[in-house]
Amino acid sequence: MNIYVGNLPRQATDDDLRQAFEAFGKILSVNIIKDKFTGESKGFGFVEMPKRLEAEAALGALNGKEFMGQTITVNEARPKSDSSRRSGGGYGRGGQRGGGGGYHGGGRGGRR
Repeated sequence: MNIYVGNLPRQATDDDLRQAFEAFGKILSVNIIKDKFTGESKGFGFVEMPKRLEAEAALGALNGKEFMGQTITVNEARPKSDSSRRSGGGYGRGGQRGGGGGYHGGGRGGRR
C-alpha cells in the first residue's frame, strides 16, 4: 500500500520518515519529494508498505500526529492514473499553444 504523508517539516529526511513508519511493519520504499532545482523538500512524501493491515495501522496512528514539530497528514495515496489524467490535460493545453505556433507560421507565409 502506498501512503501519502503531508505537511512534513522541510528538514525531514527519508530516514526520519522511515523510522516513524518502521514501528508498524516492513517498509518497501520512502520518498520525500524534493524541488528539482533547489533540492529542498516540498513538504510531502510517500511511504510504501507491502502489508495493507500494517499500513492501515500506521495511517490510524500517525495521521494528525506531531512529527519533528509539525502535525502531519497521513492518507492512502491516490492511484497514479488520477495524476496522469491531470497531466494529460496540461499536455492538451500545450498542444493548443503549438497550434498557435502554426497560425503564426501561416502569418509568415502571408508576408511573402
